[in-house]
Amino acid sequence: MYRRIALLSVLFLAACGFQLRGAYPLPFETLYIGLPEAAELRALLKRSITAGSSARVVDTQQEAQVTLLVLSDTPVKTIVSLNAAGRAREFQLTRTFSFRVADKNGRDWMPQSQIIIRRDITFSDDQVLSKESEEVLLWRDIQNDLVQQVLRRLAAAKAPV
Repeated sequence: MYRRIALLSVLFLAACGFQLRGAYPLPFETLYIGLPEAAELRALLKRSITAGSSARVVDTQQEAQVTLLVLSDTPVKTIVSLNAAGRAREFQLTRTFSFRVADKNGRDWMPQSQIIIRRDITFSDDQVLSKESEEVLLWRDIQNDLVQQVLRRLAAAKAPV
């Protein structure tokens, strides 16, 4: 009985195209990330690249085959709606990340790209501490989503001809 349920579950998941996030084969061997060494985003990108591909993240731009140039990274929190007393009831968290990937000669492996990630959060004066914790978790979720999107785009980069 349990075997049939397990088998049906596996067949169903296989039939719908579900697959776990795997490694991203990157089309280059070495990469320099143009972010400060202590930046959390740099650490997450480096960890994900190292764990999910054969590419190496190097410490200097000179030893890298390509460079991830971060053009801008802007987190913004905006008020979406107000309650009857005129206080913020809902916010939108937005992170806009612009970058390009180029080789040592300045040729684009990937032209300037922009990733925009948004999350909505409600606010209540009665739950200030829990809403602050929720906001921190949403910013972390946005950052993790950003890393995954950057990796997918890096995997699609093409060498200039």
